[in-house]
Amino acid sequence: MNASDWITRSVSRLRPGSDAPEVKKPAAAAEKKPRPPATVGPRPLAERLEATLRRHGEALAPRALRRALTELQAVVDPSVSEVEAGRRAHAVVQWYAGRELDERRDVWLLMSERFAPDLQKVSTARDRHGAAMGTPDEAQAEVHLRRALVSPRARLLQRFSIDPDGMRFLVDLRAELLPHLKGDRRLLPLDAELEHLFSTWFDVAFLDLRRISWDSPASLIEKLIKYEAVHDIKSWADVKNRLDSDRRCYGFFHPRLPNTPLIFVEVALVDRISEGIEPLLDEAAAPVKPDKATTAIFYSISNTQNGLRGVSFGDSLIKRVVETLQAELPRLKVFATLSPIPGFRGWLGKNMASMLERLDEKRATDLGRVIGSLPPTAERALAAADEAGALDARSPMRQLLLNAAAEYLGRATAEGKPVDPVARFHLGNGARVERLNWAGDLSPKGVKQSYGLMVNYLYDLKRLDKHRALLAQGKVAVSGDIDDLFLKG
Repeated sequence: MNASDWITRSVSRLRPGSDAPEVKKPAAAAEKKPRPPATVGPRPLAERLEATLRRHGEALAPRALRRALTELQAVVDPSVSEVEAGRRAHAVVQWYAGRELDERRDVWLLMSERFAPDLQKVSTARDRHGAAMGTPDEAQAEVHLRRALVSPRARLLQRFSIDPDGMRFLVDLRAELLPHLKGDRRLLPLDAELEHLFSTWFDVAFLDLRRISWDSPASLIEKLIKYEAVHDIKSWADVKNRLDSDRRCYGFFHPRLPNTPLIFVEVALVDRISEGIEPLLDEAAAPVKPDKATTAIFYSISNTQNGLRGVSFGDSLIKRVVETLQAELPRLKVFATLSPIPGFRGWLGKNMASMLERLDEKRATDLGRVIGSLPPTAERALAAADEAGALDARSPMRQLLLNAAAEYLGRATAEGKPVDPVARFHLGNGARVERLNWAGDLSPKGVKQSYGLMVNYLYDLKRLDKHRALLAQGKVAVSGDIDDLFLKG
């Protein structure tokens, strides 16, 4: 074999799937039955750290991977001061910012796999705690177990938070990490650690409630436009209207992210419970005098940080806003929402047939005549529902949609919780399903989500605990109007 053939063959071995030209084999070798190509999967992180060459499809080369691990270990080094640890963390943050997504995934893997708790220490501490149960040594054994369960990963993340930009770095890291969890379960420990730390760092006791007004810095108002998740803000005139004298906007802020609301709520001060979103967003509508308003309508609540998923502070936001509004405007007596029903259309697509089966003979006949199918079929009924905007008040199809929406909000549960995400939030806070509003939101988004239907959740401040207790039993608190819409069959 000459040198050229040897080089070609060797390179082809280092590059699976290579298109390198085939090297001629001796006749005797050619007669042998060729072996099927070996299936080459991704190498474990430990193997990559020990390797010399990067394999096709891998991001960081072994040498760069080892260097990244060394830098992370330097951050968590217990022998250095917090100040020095923060400086080292800042250097890692700057290096990380220049990495591509695949390279960042390698960093996540390092954090997840190489900074896990010491299994031997955990096992020993667990055995010691089990043996000490019921003895005077139980408390001390529990302390040892708790300390053993604290992973180097937690200390690493805590030291990143020392840097002024560290909190922003960690929140953004998790936001980028979340979409990849299903595809790579090796990242789950890192995600769980971040969520646990965030639940402490972003506890409502450490958050500031601030009002956002038209006089707030332009950079802050721009964030409202960017993060509004319920009703898109279309212009500066639109946002000015939402911050007018008869409107309020409040947000929770964290000291380490002082110019970014973590969550914000938009409130309209009116004289009755609102039936539709258009009047609230009408820039030409005359404002209500705040001191004359009797009702506060929460019409939009938006989380701004995907990286804080699983960290709940929306219920505390509403409570704090209610307290603030009551102190400012004593005439306010009614606190309610005007909310979308985002999962209704999808749910009805799966449950229309069962809804039709529960109609009595007269209603089924009336509906069938309208939609052109006797007996009515799910396919025809769903097609007719797409024309909801044209249905008059006496339409059998309109009545069926209201029945279905009441069933969806008041009875459709999974593991004892409402299936609709917005309902789950408000009902979990102690509100009740108060009223359905036909044609409450005829925007393309509103029609796509719920055929234009909206719902009011009422916060009856004297019954919040009662409603929560009811929900804990798998039952949803509803008004008499909603109860009347339930199908009896």
